Parts: sequence; structure tokens; C-alpha cells
Amino acid sequence: MCFRSKELLGEREEKVFSPLQPSPISPRFRSLSAPSQTHFAMENSRRQSLLPSFLYTPSSFSSFTPKTFAVTENTTSVLPAAQPSSTNKSFVIPAPSEPGKIEMYSPQFYAACTFGGILSCGLTHMAVTPLDLVKCNMQIDPAKYKSISSGFGVLLKEQGAKGFFRGWVPTLLGYSAQGACKFGFYEFFKKYYSDLAGAENAAKYKTLIYLAGSASAEVIADIALCPFEAVKVRVQTQPGFARGLSDGLPKFVRSEGTMGLYKGLVPLWGRQIPYTMMKFASFETIVEMIYKHAVPKPKNECSKSMQLGISFAGGYIAGVFCAIVSHPADNLVSFLNNAKGATVGDAVKKIGVVGLFTRGLPLRIVMIGTLTGAQWGIYDAFKVFVGLPTTGGVAPSAPAASEVAKV
Repeated sequence: MCFRSKELLGEREEKVFSPLQPSPISPRFRSLSAPSQTHFAMENSRRQSLLPSFLYTPSSFSSFTPKTFAVTENTTSVLPAAQPSSTNKSFVIPAPSEPGKIEMYSPQFYAACTFGGILSCGLTHMAVTPLDLVKCNMQIDPAKYKSISSGFGVLLKEQGAKGFFRGWVPTLLGYSAQGACKFGFYEFFKKYYSDLAGAENAAKYKTLIYLAGSASAEVIADIALCPFEAVKVRVQTQPGFARGLSDGLPKFVRSEGTMGLYKGLVPLWGRQIPYTMMKFASFETIVEMIYKHAVPKPKNECSKSMQLGISFAGGYIAGVFCAIVSHPADNLVSFLNNAKGATVGDAVKKIGVVGLFTRGLPLRIVMIGTLTGAQWGIYDAFKVFVGLPTTGGVAPSAPAASEVAKV
């Protein structure tokens, strides 16, 4: 009995575990140890996915990283599982100061181009409101506004210095909407038509793609611009009609109806579509020629200030061609929006064919040249600010047919 008691006592002593030693895991739980590790890892991943990824930065991972725990077969001690590497960039969106953070032709790219168009067109057209005011009055009443200098003198005498910016609100809002559609949709259609044509044809017929993309974009842009343009011309050319957009728009609608706001849409298309086609196609061609023949180093080796200077120069030269091409339609738009119930035939009879091409042209060349150069400068400056490359440059050569066949 004593010997048996000692054996029982020894078995009990063996089952008294030291608090410093790990206790064994029951076989019932031992089989769950591996799935438990997977469960902890999945739970940790689920918690992380509930937070928006744009809130993460590399520093947030290094300062706090949720730990997962693994239960081993022979011990109850907790061991930290493998931690995610701090170099993992999948959850990180670069800060605005980081160059190249926007992927080309992504939704963010088109949004940036749209906002750049708002800035470039809205601000520049508002800045040249005095020139636009004189130009419109020279087209409507050439007997009174005989030249640029006399036109400014008449406005200053009759309306004071404040009169130079009459109609600036519809100008700002209308051309901001137009710029958003013009630049944003141009980038979209240029990529879309290039993809349809294929790499080889896109390089071979790039000018046609520029023309088609800009024309498609301008059709949409002018629908956004037309109501503001109608009110702007009426406010600027009929003193006493209204102070600006807030009272001019309701008065215009009461007088001619809502569709009256779009009375000048077809002439506006006639003015703006050729203008925009020339603006984008000639700019892309001129900038490519500058980089190819006038700049002694590749575009990617030029400083950002040099690239922006080339954008302004190319834009100014393109603007001169734009003014000449679109000037007849510009005279028609001014005439139709000023005269109630007038038609295109009435405008041609009143102004004359020669007058359509020449009346107010010198002033419009100065205004559109400066305007277009400034627009391209602002647009590309914003693209550089957000980390995108400037527009235009030496186009890559089309791949050889044999190389395309290999791919």
C-alpha cells in the first residue's frame, strides 16, 4: 500500500506544473492551433480593410502595427506573427508634393486635366474682358467704335472705369465650364481615338487624331458655354440691359425664352470648333517642332520652367492661327446675340462677306494670341504642379511592322 501510495503521489507531483513552465495544450485544442493562427490573421486583415486606404502613410505602419498571435503546439506563450514590411506601398497614396503620383489616363488624370481647363480658360477670359468688350462693340457698332483706342475712350467716357469689366461674371462662369469640357474631353478623346487607330496609325496620323479629339470635345464644351455667352454679349453691347448675370439671365429668358439662350449655338460651333481644332492641333505640332529643331536636348532633360515657356510660345503662335480661322463666325455670334430675331442671312447682309473676315480682326489676333498662350501656360503649369508632364513634345516613332508582329 505504501509503495502504491508513493506511485500515486509521484503521479500527482508530476501533474503539478510550475508557473514558469508552459502548460501543455489539450489534444482537443491542439488541432485548432493552426486554424486559430489563420483566424487571427484574417481578423486582423478584416479590421485593416475597414479603414480607407488613403488614410494610411508609411509612418502610420511603423508607429503602430497590429500584431497577430500564433499558438504553438507545445506552449501557450504568444509569439508575434510576421509583420508587414514597412516598404509595402499598396495602401499608400503619395502626397501632393510627390512628382508622378497620378497615373496617366486614370480617372485622377482626367480630373486634373478638367480642373486645369477651368483655371486656364476661366481666368484668362475674365482677365481680357476689357478687350472682349471693345471687340464686341466694334463688331456691333463700327461707326461708333472705330478703332481699339477710340473704343476704349468711348467706354471710359460713357461708363467709367467700371464699365471695362461689364459682363465679367458670365464670362468667368461660361468659359470655366467650357474649359473644363474642352481640356478634359480633349485628353479623353485623344486617348480614345489613338486606341481605336492602334499604335502605328496613331503615330502616323497623329494630326488627324488631334483634330478629331479637339472637335469632339468642343461640341460638348459649347453646349455648356452657349447660355453664358448669350447673356454676356447682350450685357456688354446693350447698356442698360442688365448689370450682369444675376439680372441679365432672367431678363433674357423672359424676353426670348429658354431656347433663346441657344439661338447662337450653331454659329458658336462654327466659331469654336475650327478655333479649337486649330488651337490643339497647331499647338501640338508647333511644340513638337520646337523640341525637335530649336531645343538642343530632349524634353525630359529640359527644366520645368523651360517646358512651360515653350508651352506659352507654342500657345501664342497657335492663337494667331485660331483667331484668323474662327473670326467670321465670331462676328456672326456677336451680331445674332445682340439683335433680337436676327438670322445668319441678316448678319451677312449687314456686315458683308469681307467684313465678316476683317472687322475687328487685328484686336482679336492680339487678344486670342495672348489668351491662348496664357491658357496653355496655366494648363501645363497646373499639370506640372500635380506631377503630370506638360502637353506636347517629340512624338515617339511608330513601331516597325516586324516588331508589331512579334508582339
